[in-house]
Amino acid sequence: MAQAESSAASNFETDFWKDAKLRKVWDEIVPGEARKTLPYKLTQEAIALYCRSVGETNPLYLDEAAAKAGPYGGLIAPPSIHILLMFACTPADDWMRSPGTVNAGQSWSYNIPARPGDTITLQARALDKFIKRERLFVVHDNVFFNQHGDVICSGRGQTIRPM
Repeated sequence: MAQAESSAASNFETDFWKDAKLRKVWDEIVPGEARKTLPYKLTQEAIALYCRSVGETNPLYLDEAAAKAGPYGGLIAPPSIHILLMFACTPADDWMRSPGTVNAGQSWSYNIPARPGDTITLQARALDKFIKRERLFVVHDNVFFNQHGDVICSGRGQTIRPM
């Protein structure tokens, strides 16, 4: 399992400064403009690594036999997997990855669970941007879909951008 977890973890860039010069700055963020996103194949290894990272032990996410007997008839991902998916579905040059970005609040709706083997896509855009108390805010929305076009979850949030 350690090798599988290492493999799942190696799919994500952890140096957020690496592509910082490629990211859009405040003046280049256009409300309504779609952000570039990438499809992501969700694996059981990535789910297990995420669960371990956040201390999640629910057998619906980790134990195939228990999950088959459960309400979804098989393994699922925890609803908060959208945190992993946000990074998995955005390229390294996405403006949301800018070092110094602060989450100023978010609200999510969960429709159906993501499952191991799902190919996840993301539709994302900035909705608005404004300055308040000398801070740069962006309001954005994100919708995650599975390979069948079903909405897994959708959310709206605000971030404070670096100056």
